[in-house]
Amino acid sequence: MPAQSANPLRIDRTSKTLRELSLEKMRGAILRAHFKPGERLVERNLCEQLDVSRSIVREVLRHLEAEGLVESIPHHGPVVATLSAEQASQIYDIRALLEGRAARLFAQRASDEQIEQLVVLNSSIQKAFKAADVESVVQRTESFYEALFVGAGMAMAWDVVQSLNARINRLRLLTVGSKGRQKDAAAEMEAILRALRKRDGQAAQDAAEAHVNKVAALANKLLAV
Repeated sequence: MPAQSANPLRIDRTSKTLRELSLEKMRGAILRAHFKPGERLVERNLCEQLDVSRSIVREVLRHLEAEGLVESIPHHGPVVATLSAEQASQIYDIRALLEGRAARLFAQRASDEQIEQLVVLNSSIQKAFKAADVESVVQRTESFYEALFVGAGMAMAWDVVQSLNARINRLRLLTVGSKGRQKDAAAEMEAILRALRKRDGQAAQDAAEAHVNKVAALANKLLAV
C-alpha cells in the first residue's frame, strides 16, 4: 500500500502552496472528527503527519483559531475547539437573520436564470443526501447559499457568513446524517424554492427561517447528548 494511503494527513505537492494544502487537510480532519474536540494539537506531531515545517503548522493553527476550529489554552497550547450548544444557538440566530433576509431579497431581485441555478444546486444536494455523501452535502449546500446571497445582492452579508463557515459546516456535518434529516431537508429546501419561484419575498423569508430553526433544534438536541 502506498505511503499516501497509510497517512491520511500527508499532503500532495500541487499548484497550491504547502500552507493552503496543510490548511485544507487540517480543517477537513477537524470537521470529520479525525481530531476530537478538546484534543491537543502538538506541533511536532503535526509536522510529521503533514510532512511540513513547524512555521507552516503554526500559520495553519493560527488560521484555524481565527475560524473558530482551534483554541489556545494557557500553559497547554492549541486544542480542537469545543462547540457548545450556546455558541451553536448564536450561529443559528445569525443564519436565520441573514438567510431570511437573503431569501426575501432574492425573490425580489434575482433573475429567472438565478432561480433555476438554485434549483439545480438543490437537486445536487439531494442527490448527495441520497448517496449518503455527507461531505458533498455540506459543500453543495455552501454553494447553494453563496448563490442565494449573490442573487440577493448581499455580498457583504455573505462575507459575514463566510467568516463563520467553518463552524457552520461543522454543525452541518453534525446534523445531516441524522435519522430522517434527508426527507425533512428536502421538504424545507423545496418550500424555499417554491416561494422564490412565486417571487413571494415574505414566504421565502419565512421558509428560510423555518429551515434554520428546524436544524437549530436538531443541533441543540445532538449537542446536549
